[in-house]
Amino acid sequence: MSENVYLEQYKAGFYGVLQWEDLDKLWQLLNEDNKWYVYQVGEPVPETVLSQDEFAHYIENLDKLLREEHSERYCGIVYIDHKEAPSFIKIYDPCNLGSSCGSSGAPPPLPGWTISKAKPSNLQVAFPVPAKRKRWWQSLFN
Repeated sequence: MSENVYLEQYKAGFYGVLQWEDLDKLWQLLNEDNKWYVYQVGEPVPETVLSQDEFAHYIENLDKLLREEHSERYCGIVYIDHKEAPSFIKIYDPCNLGSSCGSSGAPPPLPGWTISKAKPSNLQVAFPVPAKRKRWWQSLFN
């Protein structure tokens, strides 16, 4: 799969994982297949999929972080491309949610993590901060 496949999948429609119980089911489903790229946005893009043990360990710790830092009765920060057979998952950082739907007029924030079958592309390069936002940010320090 090429980098274009990853970006096409990234921009496609997604379903929200609204309940914590649904997230538990998703983790079980993902653990049945050990061929996943796990990409933490802002870190180097992974070159290989994680081993089954590495993936299970990563999911265990990510789940713990999400539940501790998103202290809501619902999940609502995980999105999947297909309900029955997901191949792309976006997970938003509970500490950087912004307006993920983009209704505020600003572009939605990048997710904190993606889990995908396709080899990831650098999302910070593919979706850079708009020049207007950069100019505003730079003006604060000039």
